[in-house]
Amino acid sequence: MRTDRIFSRLEQEPHRPRGPFPRMSPVRLGLFSATVAFYLAIVVAVLGTTWLVQLDWQVMLFRPYKQWPAIHGFLDAFVVLGQRGPTAVLVAAWLGWRSWRQRTLRPLLALGFALLLLNVSVGAVKIGLGRLGPHYATEVGSAELWAGGDIFPSGHTANAVVTWGILAYLATTPRARRWLSVVAAVFALGVGATTVYLGTHWVSDVLLGWAAGLLILLGLPWCEPAIARVEALVFALRERFGTAGSWLAPNPAPPAAQPVPARQSLVGARVPAQDSGNGTRAAMPRAADEARAPASSRY
Repeated sequence: MRTDRIFSRLEQEPHRPRGPFPRMSPVRLGLFSATVAFYLAIVVAVLGTTWLVQLDWQVMLFRPYKQWPAIHGFLDAFVVLGQRGPTAVLVAAWLGWRSWRQRTLRPLLALGFALLLLNVSVGAVKIGLGRLGPHYATEVGSAELWAGGDIFPSGHTANAVVTWGILAYLATTPRARRWLSVVAAVFALGVGATTVYLGTHWVSDVLLGWAAGLLILLGLPWCEPAIARVEALVFALRERFGTAGSWLAPNPAPPAAQPVPARQSLVGARVPAQDSGNGTRAAMPRAADEARAPASSRY
């Protein structure tokens, strides 16, 4: 009886859009809340010029790129994996191929939404705080805020988290999601640590970049209804303007088989003559059925 009441209430509830992430799970919601708290703690620590800023200066004055110069060339190339242009093109190419194979725009739209949220959120904090990088610092021990800089949080780090993490987010099997999560974590952690090694970012920049990118991935399920609406709008416009031949159109059905015409009887048909080669025209041999037929039936 109680089960019947539960199903009755579910049937009376308004329809919710279904998808791979219809609602935020408790675990994901907990991770999102913890990441928000960590994000705010980093910002408050930098604003208050606390021990975190002192750590920034200690690592900067240690100059890791001078301590281990042998790996400078490799890490200088590795950090490109966090640069927005090359990584976005590479990941978009792969997701574009998936969209073509699956006849859906969701992979590309998810990447577009993630990058848009990343640019808006990270860009706003960068411009608002205006922090200078280690190479342009002016006062030892200072947080270097509101000085016209744009390095807090680290864009390379946040971009590495989002662009490589989106592959794990869109994975279709648990095994692929686990492996891609490991790859994304290695790239994100490696790019962040590399920027500190090269002296282009403070330690706190990287910590905030990791948090900023993770917030985008954890909050992306909330964008799924908007992604579905945009995809439906694109498909509706395609149908309206008659772009049935586009690459997103479903595979056309094979043409129906044409009926084979019935074989016509040769009885009574006039058979053209052929040239026998000696100037005379010989008649074509009659059909086998006609040759076997009795004379009475032929005349």
